[in-house]
Amino acid sequence: MRYGRRLKPGDTIGFIAPSGAVRTEGAIERAVAEAERAGFRVKLGESCGQKYGYLSGTDEVRARDVNRMFLDDEVDAIMCVRGGYGTTRMLDLLDYGAIAAHPKIFMGFSDITAMHIAMLQKAELATFHGPMATSDWTEEMHPFSFASMMRAIGTAEPMGVLQNAPDYPARRTVNPGCAEGQLVGGNLTLIASLLGTPYELDTKGRILFIEEIGEHTYCVDRLLTQLRLAGKFEDCAGVVFGDFNNCEIEYAQFGLTIEEIIHDVVAPCGKPVFTGLQSGHCTPKLTLPLGVRCRMDADACSLTVLEAAVRA
Repeated sequence: MRYGRRLKPGDTIGFIAPSGAVRTEGAIERAVAEAERAGFRVKLGESCGQKYGYLSGTDEVRARDVNRMFLDDEVDAIMCVRGGYGTTRMLDLLDYGAIAAHPKIFMGFSDITAMHIAMLQKAELATFHGPMATSDWTEEMHPFSFASMMRAIGTAEPMGVLQNAPDYPARRTVNPGCAEGQLVGGNLTLIASLLGTPYELDTKGRILFIEEIGEHTYCVDRLLTQLRLAGKFEDCAGVVFGDFNNCEIEYAQFGLTIEEIIHDVVAPCGKPVFTGLQSGHCTPKLTLPLGVRCRMDADACSLTVLEAAVRA
């Protein structure tokens, strides 16, 4: 595995928009101001100011931005400004050799999941499922989210046990047991979208993290069933479910809950499984180091990061 250097006050964060177009006027400017107020410099990518339909520029512009940020010696870390849709369109335009040769902190969630998976599979880079500029930083970032982010990228020590915020719903055991392995995954739709491609996620011996937003529960059922049929639950060491924001039953009298679907589709794998990790499309959120060795205890519903995700 390759790791970026830890982020320190005064370091430069490169903002890029590899996915959907920024829809709120002034959002990027406010995010830059907040990052600078937190003690960092910001370098804006070309894609941040572009729009191509629902995308933040053409595939070539967005991919060039990613490649340039990894090659730019002035940039210490890379943060995506938002998700949406678009990263899968340009995965084959990324320079994985350059990414591997210039490892850096790379952070985002939602549609950015496709890039996390591709960078893990093709460049063996540890990346971060965490805050994004216009999603989380146009005002002062929530103290819990900021503390978790800096714990992940600001110190060359293991994060240890990842605790939810006190007011978040309780975690629940689905299947008991413990497992160790690299933490991988992210957004359910994006994990499923890469099946059958050169970037398909390898879950063998790994802890699979899954979150989702805005899908009816039957859609979650279909996506999880797709992963089951592809052998992803059979291969993995364990499964941790994060936030499922606004994933509602379409017709109450006919629906299944997320919990019932997980019980039907995922639990039969027999691996340790628990739900309720506070990461995904929620505020505040935990930052998760992907590609980094972790230990899960489904009886205690705990996830512990065993190694540093950045280098000094």
